[in-house]
Amino acid sequence: QVQLVESGGGLVQAGGSLRLSCAASGLTVSRSVMGWFRQAPGKEREFVGRITWSSSITSYSDSVKGRFTISRDNALNTVYLQMNSLKPEDTAVYYCAARRPFNSAQVETDFDYWGQGTQVTVSS
Repeated sequence: QVQLVESGGGLVQAGGSLRLSCAASGLTVSRSVMGWFRQAPGKEREFVGRITWSSSITSYSDSVKGRFTISRDNALNTVYLQMNSLKPEDTAVYYCAARRPFNSAQVETDFDYWGQGTQVTVSS
């Protein structure tokens, strides 16, 4: 059974930083595309970024590019989302997602497993 558990959310002032963690069990993060998504109040869930399993290539939405970084610790089977220069519009519930091993994932519907989410609130 696959479980993804996010942690690290909280309240931070604009311009600050947070690092989210996604600890995986039942799945090896180095063999799966891992993604981060977020959902703000009253809005649809949106893509934040992802890291591929094969070559660890990362990609990001335009809204977070240059501020957010995804990384992976294979020994801990954990994926991270480092968020810098946070803005009030980054306020959302952040979700970790995983694709079945050795498969590609381009869009939200490609992902097979989801965490429960962690709240990030950025005050102005």
